[in-house]
Amino acid sequence: MLAKRIIPCLDIKNGTTVKGTNFVNLREAGDPVELGRAYSEQGADELVFLDITASHEGRKTFTDLVKRVAANISIPFTVGGGINEIKDVDRLLNAGADKVSINSSAIRNPQLINDIAKNFGSQVCVVAIDAKQQNDIWKCYLNGGRIETDKELISWAKEAADRGAGEILFTSMNHDGVKNGYANETLALLSESLPIPIIASGGAGAMEHFKDTFTLGKADAALAASVFHFGEIKISELKDYLCAQGITVRR
Repeated sequence: MLAKRIIPCLDIKNGTTVKGTNFVNLREAGDPVELGRAYSEQGADELVFLDITASHEGRKTFTDLVKRVAANISIPFTVGGGINEIKDVDRLLNAGADKVSINSSAIRNPQLINDIAKNFGSQVCVVAIDAKQQNDIWKCYLNGGRIETDKELISWAKEAADRGAGEILFTSMNHDGVKNGYANETLALLSESLPIPIIASGGAGAMEHFKDTFTLGKADAALAASVFHFGEIKISELKDYLCAQGITVRR
């Protein structure tokens, strides 16, 4: 069995790490360079950096900040926000990213997934999906959860995989920041429907939630933010706990 991955996420607004609940009520969580370095040293498997207002504000991701974070970590680094064309990907990879995460731009221009996979390889392309459950239907959202689309989660995830995405990062907007656990039933459905890894996001509040998303949700990786940023869960202790539960993690 492939080792399950633990991935802290830095949501960046105006150069500062922030965290909210259900995509709103943001509060500051610290300096992204310092947090990134700490997570790298603490044994995180990867780091995700999302410039959460870049698409909404119609601008590019802060390249200089990406460079500074990359220079201070020794783990795979995924960067997202405001990526609309191939040259954006090239710029971020040159700044130190290992992968890019595309969300709004992928929905608006699905061909971008094909282009990234063709030019850089599927392993570079993470398609992030922000979705909200409404009457048993998971609708996908644009611009950091601000704009509802007509795309449905499973069908859009399948299309993204078919176009060459290397991973799907699924964030449940219903679960985000609530700390009651991940959307495991839907994650399991995604995992069973797609041939590529699924990263769970939205809902981590306790160590058991990570165990549940790996067992019940069949996720390949679990992403979390506030529980790590505010010291509620330490990555080394989380990995010890998961190991004791019989879950294979990288040590």
